[in-house]
Amino acid sequence: HGPQFAICDPQRPQGQDVRGKQLIHQRVDKWLWHARVVKTRSLAQALVEAGHVRLNRVRLSKSSHAVAAGDVLTVTAGSHVRVLQVMGFAERRGSAPAARLLFEELVPAGQDVAPAQKGDASPPGTC
Repeated sequence: HGPQFAICDPQRPQGQDVRGKQLIHQRVDKWLWHARVVKTRSLAQALVEAGHVRLNRVRLSKSSHAVAAGDVLTVTAGSHVRVLQVMGFAERRGSAPAARLLFEELVPAGQDVAPAQKGDASPPGTC
């Protein structure tokens, strides 16, 4: 089996892989990048590996960990904490309006859950 490449097919609904199967989970770093929480996938990996991402209240250390629909991600970036519920997946990174459909913000942006602790440094480029 070789790598599966995305084929531009307007008939295929978003959230399906190239074989037409519905995506039921995705790597956390890839999801953070597709949802436009961070600017690059490598920044998403650094954020996870630095311990700034929690999945259902459990701190993640590996960016390869899978997220599923309904999971809750808590992302600490600088002094901001975002709580996001995973609503869906994308095969590729799309526009900001399309990315907004991938999650529901459980705490409105600008209303932090709790301030991040002083020792928490986030990688540059986080949104």
